[in-house]
Amino acid sequence: MMTRKEAREFMMQVFFQMDAGGSFDVDDKAKYFSGFTDKGQEKYCSEMFSVMCNKKDEIDRLITENMRGWTLSRMPKTDLAVLRVAVCEMAYMKGIPATVSINEAVELSKRYGTEESHSYVNGILAGVYKELEKQEAEEQ
Repeated sequence: MMTRKEAREFMMQVFFQMDAGGSFDVDDKAKYFSGFTDKGQEKYCSEMFSVMCNKKDEIDRLITENMRGWTLSRMPKTDLAVLRVAVCEMAYMKGIPATVSINEAVELSKRYGTEESHSYVNGILAGVYKELEKQEAEEQ
């Protein structure tokens, strides 16, 4: 049975492939999930796929607004995929603590990114977290 950690890694790889192909079309799910057989995290992965396809511009805006000296086009694609997974969780998938999303993203960036990746992934996500907290406070 797939763990949530493995599901995040799978979705990071899916987002990487989607970015490489230049298509974030919800109708392409079968193409990316063709080898996916685990029922344990199916709901999580399907929800995240749908969120990414439908909210990509907002997710990328949250990432971009919290970058310092970077642009999405210059960022390593693995780091961008990791950030997208975490921001999907933080902004749209309630019930997952932001600290868990951030910690998991930092671990993925250590595994797949450059030596500096984990540091700026952590910084960007800390900024996203503050922004989401502020938005939530304003809505109440």
